[in-house]
Amino acid sequence: MSAKHRHLNRIVAAFLAVVMNSLPAAAQDTSRLDDLFERLSQAEPNDARRVARDIEHAWSQSGSPAMDLLLERGRDALEGGDSQAAIEHFSALTDHAPDFAEGWHMRSVAYSRVGRYGLALADVEHALALNPRHFNAIYGLGVILEELNQPDLAHRAFARVLAIHPHHEAVTKALERLDTQVDGSAL
Repeated sequence: MSAKHRHLNRIVAAFLAVVMNSLPAAAQDTSRLDDLFERLSQAEPNDARRVARDIEHAWSQSGSPAMDLLLERGRDALEGGDSQAAIEHFSALTDHAPDFAEGWHMRSVAYSRVGRYGLALADVEHALALNPRHFNAIYGLGVILEELNQPDLAHRAFARVLAIHPHHEAVTKALERLDTQVDGSAL
């Protein structure tokens, strides 16, 4: 392992410890979101997908049509494979709406796609400071950690997602994949 990766591994481990220990303390959602999260924790798989979409829709509402347009354009660029354009749109969004967690989350996704993991981790940290229950940002953290060959930390992040969204399909698959690496054998 290169010196660059060893240094990054220490940073990632410290970052994860801070994020995981601060998640419950920073919650400041409205009662509507609280109700949706309660329903999500009790939902059957099919209903969970619908409730999760309702939560994600709420997270996508910045309160400003201009900021929502930047989010949409960034997502469109990302979906079209133009990560650099996505980063530019999401950067404009985070500059103009720094308290909008979804902008930070989506820019972390764009940075991750181009392999800029340090920047992606910084944006995930910011997104989770603003919205500690952002299960997609925590999932993204797990993906980055897995990419950085940190299976134990990735496993912890994915397990945290399931504590919030018990039927997150991508996380269930990721945990199945990581269980043998973390435990040394299949469960």
